[in-house]
Amino acid sequence: MPLRDRVALITGGSRGIGKGIAQGLAREGVRIAISYRRNKNAAQTTLRSVQAFGVDCFAVEADAIDPEKVKFLIDKVLERFGRIDILVNNVGEFNWKPVAETSVDEWQQVVSSNLFSVFYASKAVIAAMRRQHWGRIISLGAVGAERGFGQGTISAYAAAKAAVVSFSRSLAIEEAKHGITVNVVNPANIDERELTMDEARRIKDARSPAGRPPSAEDVTAAVKFFASDSADYITGQVLNVTGGWML
Repeated sequence: MPLRDRVALITGGSRGIGKGIAQGLAREGVRIAISYRRNKNAAQTTLRSVQAFGVDCFAVEADAIDPEKVKFLIDKVLERFGRIDILVNNVGEFNWKPVAETSVDEWQQVVSSNLFSVFYASKAVIAAMRRQHWGRIISLGAVGAERGFGQGTISAYAAAKAAVVSFSRSLAIEEAKHGITVNVVNPANIDERELTMDEARRIKDARSPAGRPPSAEDVTAAVKFFASDSADYITGQVLNVTGGWML
């Protein structure tokens, strides 16, 4: 298990894709820290599922769009584990509104949660990763983010996710000499059922060329690859986990 005893921080790791990534990395022996903004009960549920794999884990309440709270989060993880090997930027709010109906506050909230959160957390872990001369920064994008996709009613989200790709590629260039890779995983839309891959395979989905819905396990497989030593020479890349949707 090449990832055993690595330390991963998953922002927004209390539910959904973040929860699935925490569980998937824990299965590989990775020590886990997750952040959550409000739902402590969900965070505790995720921790119990992670503990089942016999790894050390804990949760920190921290708003990922507050740079001071992000610094607090990083300090807590370093205090607990002494290192951070893998950062998964998973936070990101979403809304369905055309531009004409989107308030300034709504725009700022969506862009901040999807883009600023990536900047704050990535910047905060760089010093620790440089000391190790080893690090993996993996951010979750969105389908088509690498080509600046457009879709009505999600302008703030689409703009922020496209910016995450550009930011990640720029950071990849800056940090490659320090042994830090920076990559993006673009997941398909995952519903709230928290399906396993086996469960997803038993469900028909005509919208997907693969014929089934996505699962958090599909996304986790991509995160594991980028986190592994096998991806040591791969940086600034975008991996779409979409079953062929929107190619």
